[in-house]
Amino acid sequence: MKRLIISTFCILFALSAMAQKEVGFRPFYKYRVYLKDKKASDFSVKHPEKFLSQKSIERRQKQGLKIDESDLPVSRKYLNEVEACGVELLHCSKWNNTVLVQTNDTLLMDKVLNLSCVKSVRKVATYTSPIPKPDPNRKSIVSDEDPKSKSFLEGLQSDLVERQMSNSYKYGNGYNQIKMLNGIALHEQGFRGKGMTIAIIDGGFHNADVIPYFKDVDILGFKDFALKGGDVFGEEEHGTMVLSCIGTNCRGKLIGTAPEASFWLLRSEDGHTEQMVEEDNWCAAIEFADSVGVDVVNTSLGYTVYDEKGDNVKYWEQDGKTRLISISASMAASKGMVLCQSAGNEGDEPWKRIGCPADASDILAVGALTSAGVNTNFSSIGNSYDGRIKPDVCAQGQSCAVIDKYGDLTRASGTSFSSPILCGMVACYWQAHPKLTALEVMDKIRKSGNNAEHPDNVFGYGIPDFMK
Repeated sequence: MKRLIISTFCILFALSAMAQKEVGFRPFYKYRVYLKDKKASDFSVKHPEKFLSQKSIERRQKQGLKIDESDLPVSRKYLNEVEACGVELLHCSKWNNTVLVQTNDTLLMDKVLNLSCVKSVRKVATYTSPIPKPDPNRKSIVSDEDPKSKSFLEGLQSDLVERQMSNSYKYGNGYNQIKMLNGIALHEQGFRGKGMTIAIIDGGFHNADVIPYFKDVDILGFKDFALKGGDVFGEEEHGTMVLSCIGTNCRGKLIGTAPEASFWLLRSEDGHTEQMVEEDNWCAAIEFADSVGVDVVNTSLGYTVYDEKGDNVKYWEQDGKTRLISISASMAASKGMVLCQSAGNEGDEPWKRIGCPADASDILAVGALTSAGVNTNFSSIGNSYDGRIKPDVCAQGQSCAVIDKYGDLTRASGTSFSSPILCGMVACYWQAHPKLTALEVMDKIRKSGNNAEHPDNVFGYGIPDFMK
C-alpha cells in the first residue's frame, strides 16, 4: 500500500493505527551501525582457533592465505556500549566492522551515534506491520512417496541395469543442464562433490527437511539471518529449488551437479519486504559460512530495487567496492571460498544490468542460457561499472529441472538456477584438484569457457567445459 490516494490517506492511516493498537504491534526499525575500529577486540589473529573452525583455518593455510584484522570478531566492548543505549543487537559483520540493531524508538539511535566507538549509522529497514508467521501445518502438503521406492523409480530394478542405462536416463530431467557443462564425465571419474562443503544463501528452504527427494542430502546445518527465531524450512521455496539443482540424487528422476557434497542452508532474504537490511543479513551469512569451513557458496539473490527508493542501487555503485553486500562478496576469495552468484533476471527490464553482488570482483557471476545454449532474454547483462567482464560465465537457466516445495519434480527458469547448477560443478572440479586456490579455480573455469577468446557483456567467458 505504498501509493495511496491522498483523499483517503488519513482514514486508512487511522484504521491502520487502530488495528496495530488492537494487536499490540509497534512499528520497528533496523539500523546498520558502522564502528570505528577493532582496537578493543578480545581476539588476536595469532589465535584464530578462538573464532574460526579448524576447517576454515585449514582452508586458508592450504591456499597460503593470511588471517587478518577483518577476520577478528567485532569488539565485545563496543557491542556492549551500543546495546546499553537500549537497542537490540541482531548480528554483526566482522569483515565490514558493522552491527545490525533493532529498535522501536528511533531517538535511541542519537545515543548510539554519539558513542565514541561509532562512526555512523544508517537506517536499513522499516516495519509498519507484523511479519507473517510460517504455516505450522506445512508438513502435511508434502507427498509421502519415497523417491527410493520401486514405484517411484519405475523400472530401475537393479544397480546392474542402472549402470547399463544411458546417461540421459540416469540423470533424468537434469541431464541437459549438467551435460552442457561437460559435467557427467567428471562424475564418472568419481568427482561428485564428496568432501566439499557448499553453503546456499537464499530466502528459505520450504519443506526441504521433509521432502523425500532430499532424504539422502547431507545437510550439516541451517541458520536464519533474516528473521530472529525464524523457520528456514517454513516458507519460501526458492532455496528448496536451488538446493535441488545441486544436491538431489535420484537416478532416473534428477541428479544434481554435486550430489555427494555437504550443505549449510542459510537464510538472508525476507520475502515479505525488499529492504537494504538484506545486504546486512547476507554479509552475516557468508561470514558464518566462512567460519564453519565452507568451500563453495551459492547465492541466487541479487538487489537493484528496494521498497525505499532512496536505497536503490545506482549503476555507479556497481564497482564491487561500494555496496556492503558487494564488498563482502569481493572478499570471499581472499578467505579461500569460491562464490557463485546469479547475474540477475533484469535482461528484459528497463534496468537490464546485473544486480548486486554480481558486480563483485573475484566471484563467478552466472548468466542464464536456454537448453540449446542461447542467451535468454531475461538474463542480466554486464559489464560492471568499472569495466570488468560480467557475467563471468553462463549455464542453463531456462526450463531447469527442480524440486518445488510440494516435493514435485518441475521446471523453473532464472539465473537463480544457472548459478547453483554451475556451483555444484565447481565443487566437483575443486574436489578433483584440491591444491588449487579459490582464485585459480575461478580462473581455470573462465578460461575453459567457449567464449573465452572474446568475452563480452552477454555471455561473459561463456559455457565452461569442466573436463577441459
